[in-house]
Amino acid sequence: MPSLDVYHELAIPAPGKVVLLVMDGLGGLPRDSDGLTELEAAHSPNMDALIARSICGLHDPVGPGITPGSGPAHLALFGYDPIENQVGRGVLEALGVDFDLKPTDVAARANYATLDGRGLISDRRAGRIPTETNVHLCEILSKIRLPDAEVFIRPGKEHRFVVIFRRQNLSDKISDTDPQATGVPPRSVEALDPVARPTAELVNRFIAEANKLLGGYRPANTVLMRGFAKHPQLPLLGEVYGMRTAAIASYPMYLGLAKLVGMETLTVGPTIANEIEVLRENWDRFDFFFIHVKGTDSSGEDGDFERKMRVIEEMDAQIPAIQDLKPDVLAITGDHSTPAVLKAHSWHPVPVLLYSRYCRPDGVTSFGERACVRGSLGTFPAMNLMPQMMAYALRLTKFGA
Repeated sequence: MPSLDVYHELAIPAPGKVVLLVMDGLGGLPRDSDGLTELEAAHSPNMDALIARSICGLHDPVGPGITPGSGPAHLALFGYDPIENQVGRGVLEALGVDFDLKPTDVAARANYATLDGRGLISDRRAGRIPTETNVHLCEILSKIRLPDAEVFIRPGKEHRFVVIFRRQNLSDKISDTDPQATGVPPRSVEALDPVARPTAELVNRFIAEANKLLGGYRPANTVLMRGFAKHPQLPLLGEVYGMRTAAIASYPMYLGLAKLVGMETLTVGPTIANEIEVLRENWDRFDFFFIHVKGTDSSGEDGDFERKMRVIEEMDAQIPAIQDLKPDVLAITGDHSTPAVLKAHSWHPVPVLLYSRYCRPDGVTSFGERACVRGSLGTFPAMNLMPQMMAYALRLTKFGA
């Protein structure tokens, strides 16, 4: 793929409006009862009608066989090479809650979790505790004091929160405590580089203090931490392509991703209908909209096939409202696959459809994994989707003489 510098040189002003709709964890696997995936089983007449006028295919978020996290998967959809531009989850969470992250800070994504009587993790998400409980517990953890360091605790949604450590000479070259499995104990933080040993000791001390304060609570009686990182510097999406860019999302991490690449973030309510209303209200202000839907991913992680179907159907019901705005380009996809049968992210390529009046429809008439195999886009790297959208919006000029 050409570099972002090449696309910046090719970018030209145009009136075309672009919408990238990301249903998190969209890709699935067949269930035993009828051999259909969540997307194939869902009643989605509007997306099926749209794909008949579109081109489609499957994208690999990072590379064949690689199971991606949400951070690299989204950066790839925004056109960034996810291998060359690795960003720790902690940074995304911190930016997502509007924390003023300093260059020397180290941030981490954290979960409240449940330990059983043997000290083993029985629930990595503490039953997805209500956000109100999360806020209360964060107030408790904010009492922790560490020598020669500041610690900032900020709540996110449900069980998620962010921890920021501030001290000179901190390193983000430390390991996660979250084993991303149940039935095992949390891991201790280890230095991945000798220079990171003081940072690892600092974080382990924080976790020990947190466990003391949370010991009497259920189900959130411990914390798991991952994605320790410092703030990177990435080219801004709007500057690369000469666009006014906006993000419509409700979860802090995805707002953080958007801010990292320079998007303006728009406040939304809790429902998909709220998101589409915000799109309508801000239609004239921006050229590019990133819309994020979380429920497909969380239901897949919970192993709830039927709920993931219902989220897809809820989104499908809003497709006409997006079409009424007459976007020049509308792409619908996921950042990665989260099959309910696996209860986790997976390496499987993700369905994608791309609509533009300049498309050559490829004859596919239903939006699903097996149908998209036949699409003219084939299976391609996710980071190639953004320049395709720009081309179909007539925002790229000719290369060379």
